[in-house]
Amino acid sequence: MRDAFISVLAEIARIDKNVMLLTGDLGFGVLTEFAYEFPKQYLNVGVAEQNMTGIAAGLALEGKTVFTYSIGNFNTMRCLEQIRNDVCYHDLNVKIVSIGGGFCYGALGISHHATEDLAIMSSLPNLKVVAPADKMETKLATFEVYNNTGPFYLRLGRGGESELYSNPPKFIIGKSIPVFIGGDIAILSIGGILENVMKARLILFNEGIKTSVYSFHTLRPFDYDQIQKLINQVKLIVTVEEHLAKGGLGSRVSEILAGKYGDRPALLRIGLGDNFMSEVGDQNYLREQTGLAPYQIANSVKYEIKRNKI
Repeated sequence: MRDAFISVLAEIARIDKNVMLLTGDLGFGVLTEFAYEFPKQYLNVGVAEQNMTGIAAGLALEGKTVFTYSIGNFNTMRCLEQIRNDVCYHDLNVKIVSIGGGFCYGALGISHHATEDLAIMSSLPNLKVVAPADKMETKLATFEVYNNTGPFYLRLGRGGESELYSNPPKFIIGKSIPVFIGGDIAILSIGGILENVMKARLILFNEGIKTSVYSFHTLRPFDYDQIQKLINQVKLIVTVEEHLAKGGLGSRVSEILAGKYGDRPALLRIGLGDNFMSEVGDQNYLREQTGLAPYQIANSVKYEIKRNKI
């Protein structure tokens, strides 16, 4: 995803000289060509993410479109006060790009696990939150984030993700993508975990269980309209996220269902519990430790089907 992001940003920077990329002393293997081609549009501020956010705010006030780039937690939680007070309060054109959402950097331990970021960032006024699922969505999301004025949080994977689409989907900020349609069950996901959701769907399909799959790449603004449609179409909604089960996609859906009177579908939220992941390992290992492997997602859906007699 990070390579897809930087390739699109380079396309944009060739046309728009007001685009700036700031990094907190990271991404040398990925950003080297960008820095060489656009020396006046690139700035390495060092290991100083709070300063980076302040500089980004100042540049935005001077008419620049600024992208800040770092690993998941570093340019978000490490400088949350600056994001809130400098960027969001002034509604500035700053795009916060975090690499390694979820357990992408699992082998580096809890300091590099970005598993609370969606909840935290989506709570800030004016900040739009986008988490694409693969390289194709990342390319489309980068263009959309650039073309929409105001502060954004763009949550990406690390690299090496699979291509999930044979053709580019229609990508609109705040509108989900229907990946598969049909059945009494709808599985909703956000970010790179869509690959596991698609594999889980195939497991269920081979057992005679047909499900819809939607990529909810935007947490804020949220696609409330699609949830309202699903309420009248399905018997079970499942949310899957490589993030805390509270505060992210599952919470958004549960808020809508809580305000619905009368009949409504059951809801299963698959995500991380209220504890830190103390184990160390690669992304797939940690996904399995937290119930996010494809077969575990499928098993959770089957259990919920049985429990609700669907």
